[in-house]
Amino acid sequence: MSVDLNSMAVFARVVEEQGFSSAARRLGLSKSAVSKHVAQLEDRIGARLLHRTTRRLRLTDVGAAFYERCARILAEAEEAELAVSHMSSAPRGTLRVSAPVSFGSRYLAAPIAEFARLYPELRLEVVLNDRLVDMVDEGYDLAIRIGKLADSSLIAKRLCLMPMYLVGAEAYLQKHGEPKVPADLAQHNCMEYSLSTTGDVYHFRDGDRDLSVKIEGTMRANNGDILLEGVRQGIGLAFMPAYLCGCDIRAGTLREVLPNFRSSPGAISAVYPHNRHLSVKVRVFVDFLVEHFAEVPWGATDCAGIHATETAAADEA
Repeated sequence: MSVDLNSMAVFARVVEEQGFSSAARRLGLSKSAVSKHVAQLEDRIGARLLHRTTRRLRLTDVGAAFYERCARILAEAEEAELAVSHMSSAPRGTLRVSAPVSFGSRYLAAPIAEFARLYPELRLEVVLNDRLVDMVDEGYDLAIRIGKLADSSLIAKRLCLMPMYLVGAEAYLQKHGEPKVPADLAQHNCMEYSLSTTGDVYHFRDGDRDLSVKIEGTMRANNGDILLEGVRQGIGLAFMPAYLCGCDIRAGTLREVLPNFRSSPGAISAVYPHNRHLSVKVRVFVDFLVEHFAEVPWGATDCAGIHATETAAADEA
């Protein structure tokens, strides 16, 4: 079976653009030419690669496996071209990135703008979404994820550790009392982040012991800013990452609750599909983010009474 790299590149673009028309525009081809390339690939392979509907495209199982290999081959071809032209430090093409809404708007806007300035030949597409995207099916090169990562075929590079704090407003604590131990939370209105892998359970540390407490509350949301405003308004308590609650704690708008039973820090990671050779654009971007977030303080400078050494110690563990 002969290998047609052009058809493979067209197929990969159709997957990444989620459509024949948009892929045709990006490639400078007619829609019929794009369809012909994909049809020829399917004939050559002897299997359908895409399910086509009026609303969207969806990869078949064969198509998903084939796309992963196409992406790897095309990334290697890109690396070879850049190496020959002595441009391995200047990524080109399109880099499609997914990130959580609150974190992305607060802490990714500046580094992404700086990265775009450093690499003007690279086209950046950033999509902020709190749901867990399917990177292969939806055509993302890289995603930023916070907290414990589910087992998958994705490669994860930790950017930094993120302290987590249980917080409440002074008005709520004055009215309902302040819990002294995690078990006291059974008597409190505790908010739930609906996309958390831990569900309706808060996790704490008591020395060397892990404590898990099932919580109940009147507010549940899939976005941290919604929960943060609920805490500010005195509706209840919530676990918050330092990037959300740090300024409020420092300003005295919110107060840390159960400081002697802090949760272990969560990781902020860059994840990308498992390719034997990482594409230049992804590798350069990941290295850039690692360097950037190594300099962002999540400890005492962001939260009054929170020790930066705690995060540093956990990072060395």
